[in-house]
Amino acid sequence: MNAGRDATILGMRKSLFAAAALAGAAAVFLVDHSPAVAQTGDPLLDGFSKVAIASVSDAVDQVTGQRGFLSHSMRPRIVGKGVPERFVGRARTSLLRQASPDQASPALSAKHSVEMIDNAAPGEVGVIVVEGTLDVAGAGGLMATAAKSRQMGGLVIDGAIRDVAEIRGLGLPVFARSVIPSSSVGRWASVLNQQPVECAGVTIRPGDLIVAGEDGVVRVPADRAEDVLKRAREIDERETKMVPFIKKERSLSKVVAIFNRI
Repeated sequence: MNAGRDATILGMRKSLFAAAALAGAAAVFLVDHSPAVAQTGDPLLDGFSKVAIASVSDAVDQVTGQRGFLSHSMRPRIVGKGVPERFVGRARTSLLRQASPDQASPALSAKHSVEMIDNAAPGEVGVIVVEGTLDVAGAGGLMATAAKSRQMGGLVIDGAIRDVAEIRGLGLPVFARSVIPSSSVGRWASVLNQQPVECAGVTIRPGDLIVAGEDGVVRVPADRAEDVLKRAREIDERETKMVPFIKKERSLSKVVAIFNRI
């Protein structure tokens, strides 16, 4: 009887341990798909994850004298439960151009984009430019699956995205200028990667910081990132101080005069 009881208890313990292990794995999975921006250990990236995207845009304007915000048409196309609403990461780039069907073969249509993804480090952001059209998909389910397996932070596509439902299931955030079912095969061919690209009105270089969220996407030049972050924090702090004054005065114009800021 005792031997039977001991065997039963041992079996119960094994089941509990197995359940705990599964729960732990599930917890890791849920954390991986959390809408919050995960901390990376990189002070710059973690810093940008805590400031308003509008403040980052203003800071780029003020620090560099150049536009950092991408076109208004660059919007989050993969939304839903488990898809991060915001991401910050360093850019990796690729470019596709219109080509003849023989040059835009299955092997060549996404060659450089695939290479860009296959060599990505965790947290990096793929920037794919489909030159001259919003009617050709720069990425779909297979490329998104590869990007997720590389633990990339997300994709930014000056062009279209397809396989939306499939990508939503991956939990990979994607910003793109359109959604369309078309393929690049037979139409556009990839021509380069890890070179500067013109993306939705802004030049993006490999290693630049990409800050993306509901307000849109901002590119921060890598060589001015520390200055931009400092300025963005100052802007956030000043706007936070303005709020109680606005509530008290019930007049925005008075508070703007005090802070010289709108």
